[in-house]
Amino acid sequence: MNNYSTSAIRLDKVSRHFGEVKAVDQVDLEIVNGEFFSMLGPSGSGKTTCLRMIAGFDKPTSGQIFLNGKDVSNLPPYERDVNTVFQDYALFPHMTVGDNIAYGLMIKKVSKEERTKQVDEMLELVQLKGFALRKPSQLSGGQRQRVALARALINHPKVLLLDEPLGALDLKLRQQMQVELKSIQKRVGITFIFVTHDQEEALTMSDRIAVFNQGKIEQIGSPSEIYERPASSFVAGFVGTSNLISGEVAKQIIGSEQTFSIRPEKIYIGSVEEKISPDMVSLDGVIRDVIYIGLYTRYLVDVDGGFDLVVIEQNLKSTSMDVLSTKGQKVKLSWHKDHICHLGD
Repeated sequence: MNNYSTSAIRLDKVSRHFGEVKAVDQVDLEIVNGEFFSMLGPSGSGKTTCLRMIAGFDKPTSGQIFLNGKDVSNLPPYERDVNTVFQDYALFPHMTVGDNIAYGLMIKKVSKEERTKQVDEMLELVQLKGFALRKPSQLSGGQRQRVALARALINHPKVLLLDEPLGALDLKLRQQMQVELKSIQKRVGITFIFVTHDQEEALTMSDRIAVFNQGKIEQIGSPSEIYERPASSFVAGFVGTSNLISGEVAKQIIGSEQTFSIRPEKIYIGSVEEKISPDMVSLDGVIRDVIYIGLYTRYLVDVDGGFDLVVIEQNLKSTSMDVLSTKGQKVKLSWHKDHICHLGD
């Protein structure tokens, strides 16, 4: 992670209640300057409410919000040095692309010559050079998203808030825009706070991620920390796929009934007779189901102890016929002890 200096955003014991519902519950959070920070969680977990409070669209029931060290908890949105990009782009349909991007500068009474210069710079940044005279209706979804991004960035905010901005795009375009967004963020050096429910999106783009659940933050860490070392069963299950093992089977493997997790891609499928090394653990089982997905195959293995484990293997040499024929086979599952993750709950 970069060596950031001061904090761009700090939430101190922030809560937002709607009647009896605690949408956000005593959240502490620090986001540092120049960071690409993602708030990840399912619908209703509190991430969007947090973003709205940082933007000033919503006020905390209790707690304080600081922007670059200044308490902005009660300031309206226009007095905060932040801009927001929404999923629906919110472009003015009657205006050209250039006028949409320049709108913030027009409000600030910046000269036409300076506006044109800055709009051209922004169009180049978002790879839409030559699009200034087009209308939003003449653009694709991905192009409209870039215009919304350029419009937000032209004001040079201290923090850019992005509320599920890629949600309306199809998968290929979304993946392309993930790479471009990260690249733009690196070039402009502005703090990006990105709200998403898509784990892959958060893992791909972020310097750090906060995983939200029921109004609280379950874990904050780098993508590799969140994925490889989940702090709770919720994080292990929500970020990617994870096998949670507890009770008697856990006791056989780790000497305790406490729940641990093992990622499906860390598990090796071998023959029942196979010998395993001392740094590995193993379970015998039967392949109950096989799902061929082209790039990889997902196996559902019924293990001794009466539960299923998901195993994922890349299809390096096998075809769909090869993998589907393994259904019903007895196998030995094994994995390195290092890949066991002990959970805090």
